Amino acid sequence: MTVAGGKLKRYQVVGRKAATPENPNPEAYRMIIFAPNPVIAKSKFWYFMHQFRKMKKTTGEILDCVELREKGSKIVKNYGVWLRYASRSGTHNMYREFRDIALTGAISQLYDEMAGRHRTRPRSIQIIRTAEVKPGDLKRPNPMQFAKKGVKFPLTHRVDSAKRGRKALSALTFSATRPTTYFA
Repeated sequence: MTVAGGKLKRYQVVGRKAATPENPNPEAYRMIIFAPNPVIAKSKFWYFMHQFRKMKKTTGEILDCVELREKGSKIVKNYGVWLRYASRSGTHNMYREFRDIALTGAISQLYDEMAGRHRTRPRSIQIIRTAEVKPGDLKRPNPMQFAKKGVKFPLTHRVDSAKRGRKALSALTFSATRPTTYFA
């Protein structure tokens, strides 16, 4: 998913209420937020803090905002996402499962799917929790079918990259013969 601002990234934002003489060391709060850049991540942090802890940007401070990058993301994994979203009829809780090589890719799939299936805008979605799910613990049928051992993705009816036996950059663009799309 590309939202206004670019691809989604995962940020850890730490903030607290501004120190006062009565409370010189206030409690710090940490959130993992998915956003295209750190500015939007900080903005979402204050949005949630105002909802849950009655703190505002004017009465608080950001201590740290760092991007969390996933290591070794070359293997497809199953992700479970717990979320809350606001629809036209009310607020709903939901659990979804996705397969991707990174958590940010799974969250991008989530936003795309919620927009397609439920007409939900990204601002209406609140991600409560994410987790990596083992193949045996999957609940939804779509990720289950790909989590089995020995799944194959055959390339059926493909056209040879070199146009019908000629070099790839051949001068002849069109041919009178149909292409062969079945290769044993």
